[in-house]
Amino acid sequence: MSLNPTLKAVTDRIIARSEKRRGTYLERMRKAADIGPKRGHLSCGNQAHAYAAMGDAKDRLLDEQSPNIGIITAYNDMLSAHQPFKEFPDLIKAAAATHGGTAQVAGGVPAMCDGVTQGQVGMELSLFSRDVIALAAGVGLSHNTYDAAMYLGVCDKIVPGLIIAAGTFGYIPSVFVPAGPMTSGLPNDEKARVRQQFATGDIDRSQLMAAEMASYHGPGTCTFYGTANSNQMLMEFMGLHLPGASFVNPNTSLRAALTEHATKTALGITGLGDNYTPACDVLSEKAFVNGIVGLMATGGSTNLVLHLPAMARAAGVELTLEDFADISALVPLMAKVYPNGLADVNHFHAAGGLGYMIGELLNAGLLHDDVDTIVGKGLSHYTQEPVLQDGKLEYREGSAKSENEKILRPVSNPFQPEGGVKQLRGNLGHGMMKVSAVAPERQIVEAPIRVFEDQHDVKTAFQKGEFTSDTIVVVRFQGPAANGMPELHSLTPTLAVLQDRGLKVALVTDGRMSGASGKVPSAIHVAPEALHGGLLSKLQDGDIVRVDAQNGTLDVLTEGVDARAAATPNLEGNTFGVGREMFEVFRANVGPASSGAGVVV
Repeated sequence: MSLNPTLKAVTDRIIARSEKRRGTYLERMRKAADIGPKRGHLSCGNQAHAYAAMGDAKDRLLDEQSPNIGIITAYNDMLSAHQPFKEFPDLIKAAAATHGGTAQVAGGVPAMCDGVTQGQVGMELSLFSRDVIALAAGVGLSHNTYDAAMYLGVCDKIVPGLIIAAGTFGYIPSVFVPAGPMTSGLPNDEKARVRQQFATGDIDRSQLMAAEMASYHGPGTCTFYGTANSNQMLMEFMGLHLPGASFVNPNTSLRAALTEHATKTALGITGLGDNYTPACDVLSEKAFVNGIVGLMATGGSTNLVLHLPAMARAAGVELTLEDFADISALVPLMAKVYPNGLADVNHFHAAGGLGYMIGELLNAGLLHDDVDTIVGKGLSHYTQEPVLQDGKLEYREGSAKSENEKILRPVSNPFQPEGGVKQLRGNLGHGMMKVSAVAPERQIVEAPIRVFEDQHDVKTAFQKGEFTSDTIVVVRFQGPAANGMPELHSLTPTLAVLQDRGLKVALVTDGRMSGASGKVPSAIHVAPEALHGGLLSKLQDGDIVRVDAQNGTLDVLTEGVDARAAATPNLEGNTFGVGREMFEVFRANVGPASSGAGVVV
């Protein structure tokens, strides 16, 4: 089917807006490609240092016609999603040798777990870790001895940070390699129920701990459809993973075969051969549009609305929140994966997964097929699925129908006609809401507000029984410049309890929610943030606020609010402890949430 005219108009708008920036970027990438990376330009001393520990691979490294892969790894064994990466470098090196190339670990990047830091001080470093990851990857690649790069990363800030690096080094072909989700454990809805029981005091901590350990029980990505798994979706929709690679479980034969094939793919798209595919060509305006379509069709994480503009800028592409809003209004919600439904990503994958969705959206004219990917021209490659046949990896056409329409539906019969993320605008500023998990009757809340400047004070007020009527909870001074824009996901069980008691409740904040944010309507990423003069800073207890996700509005209805003096926060406690001292330069220079809260881009 021909491309949907509205999607074409949005894409054309992005191309026109980005013309100068993208043109300058591509010119720089072409010049860099002409210069290198070719190891022959290094001095003998340079090369001796680079190859000193490479043993039998030294001869291949000295052969300028033998491609060398630089591995950027986010491995650590505290983060379950990244623990499987421990074995990947050796697997990649062996596969590279089999196919006539070499591979070296170019560098490691930090990878924090938001599940560990949720509700803790360390969460104030979480968003900024994206920029640290980009910088660290840049250091590794700066040795300029690599003909291609393979990026090992999965979770929330890691993939966006790696994309910023891949875009900056856009003359190098880049292949992203996932580790896959953990096998299904305690159902996510049961986990949420137990958390709410603990919040109300109906169960003790030992029962809560038992449920949490049954939910997060092994290596791999958490199985709900939060930011980590939204990242994996994004890499397929943008043509940077192998087709069908995202949701294959760790430590399986298919997972190993995909990693070996990813290595062969990276070797085959360097400038030393006939299929040179630099990252700058894959990271095109159309690829980013495809990524936004995937976000909306799957009901993915609101965190990607922060990350995608920053990722795009690294590739010379300028995205605005209007682009997200227009695509969300166009693209139907095709998936119900927790917290949007009861299924997890393993169930989603079994029902047909990303390959089925991409095929449906291509047939409906809602994706660009004419894009460069790591496996060739055309996103239609990503309708295929990998299988092992007699121990060898092969691709076959994926399912043309959903295997379970309670989880995955066709474009012609979606769960809702619009995408899973809604933009909100009004006198309080610009924000957004993940509506895919919020019941329609709860998407409009008009009520008096309670104002807080610390998420822990909300929980204290709840424990004291202070919420007895419809309430909109405002948590302000949580923006990137104030304290690094932490996720406030630990408020979800508390607010969900109030909602289950029959109250109309909502959250309004200049902070973030987790990609796992659920059934409570949450207007997040509100900009301008309170610290920078947003009207949030002038709100007082009892003011009437209306959050309307159906019409896309966010307003304070009480008169005279704008004439008040802004509240002055005491942020002294946010400047030290658990490493926060070192991030003052980030807080002082970060951009607004509405353009990605970037520091290095």
